[in-house]
Amino acid sequence: MLAPKKTKYRKGQKGRSRTRAVETRGISLSFGNFGLQALSSAYVNAQQIEAVRKSISHFTKRGGKLWIRIFPDKPITKRPPELTMGGGKGSLDHYVFPVKPGRVLFELDGLPEKTAREALTRASYKLPVKTRIIVKTNQ
Repeated sequence: MLAPKKTKYRKGQKGRSRTRAVETRGISLSFGNFGLQALSSAYVNAQQIEAVRKSISHFTKRGGKLWIRIFPDKPITKRPPELTMGGGKGSLDHYVFPVKPGRVLFELDGLPEKTAREALTRASYKLPVKTRIIVKTNQ
């Protein structure tokens, strides 16, 4: 699974999700001709990213090239069940990537458009965000 090798701090702060915030970085295709762009906000964890990667590589029979444009580096902690209040913060459970609307999550290249669209459609079912498929326009 994807996780940072080394972090400055083991446990991070929660932060605030801004429901109306729109992404300003990573909003256009940089590598491939087809991409999966988020239309809503959510936390995407490492297991979901791996499920998408496996889904795309299985459908395309490992053809073409896939770029994963997100990396889970935000630590999420969890307390054990049935524990009383107090006693500090829980231990590290998993890592997530906070997705905002507009972010390009995955890119594909080297495939026919029909195959790429179907692969990205299948991949979108594995994610907790609403997505759309974007295509690079040749100029």
